[in-house]
Amino acid sequence: MFKRSFTASKDKAGKARKISKRSFRDDTTKQRLRDALKDATPDSSPSLGGCSPKLNSAIITIAVGKDQRLFAAHEDVLSRSPWFAEACREQFFASPGQRRITLPDEEPEVFSAVLEYMYKGDYYPRLLHDRKRNTYALEDGQGDLTMQSISPQLDSGKKAGSLNELAVVYHHGVGDYVLRDTVIYCTALRFGLTDLQRLTLRKQGLQSGIDVATILRSARFAYANTPPSDSRLRAHYLALIIRSRKTFKRSGTMQMEMEKGGQFFFDLFVAMANHIDDVVEIASLTVTARHTRTRMQD
Repeated sequence: MFKRSFTASKDKAGKARKISKRSFRDDTTKQRLRDALKDATPDSSPSLGGCSPKLNSAIITIAVGKDQRLFAAHEDVLSRSPWFAEACREQFFASPGQRRITLPDEEPEVFSAVLEYMYKGDYYPRLLHDRKRNTYALEDGQGDLTMQSISPQLDSGKKAGSLNELAVVYHHGVGDYVLRDTVIYCTALRFGLTDLQRLTLRKQGLQSGIDVATILRSARFAYANTPPSDSRLRAHYLALIIRSRKTFKRSGTMQMEMEKGGQFFFDLFVAMANHIDDVVEIASLTVTARHTRTRMQD
């Protein structure tokens, strides 16, 4: 279901990195990343498999959400998704201009990000990789880069969307805010876009300033919209809570959520038990090695 251990050495998204003072070197690095982003094309994007979309295929209309917000996309682009490829085949005999796919349960904002990815290989805010330092960053609205890892904070009483507007989205099915990358991941899972799933996990790990209530609400959404066999997103939340347990154990929201129970918290218990077993085993091996060295010295 998920890996036995969630150790800090395997999961690099630990505590938020402290941003150092601005320097000429930092400015040069940021400018180089921006220039690389401007020069990036679908041809060079690994997410698109090295092939650019054909923009001379038929136009398909997609009606999204309860308000039926309309999007238009090329059939060849949509067909990157197995789900959409099948949906387009079902519309094959429809009259030109009448080929329409309806997605009443999707959020328009989320589908817009998915469609942007299918055309460009990424969605806003875009992910940048500094190969020299082997670090990742998100481009924000001002063009600066954030180099932080996801860090929870106790409930502040503020509206979730006011904490980090780029990180959350209002989901009408939930009736509240959830992490945007989590919703995009679940949408990508339904549409069969595995590369997009990997991208959303990396992006979500770079968000910061997310309140505990939003994280727990998003974890429940992830469990409700992924099968037990898909452990990547679920394991992401389990590892996050274990890593930030000092914050979560002081949260009243966490206490209320645990009282509700469910598969998520059983998995969390198992993961934490395995984590404790790993720590005990490492400590035992350390003591054994110390005793061995002592006997050899004697």
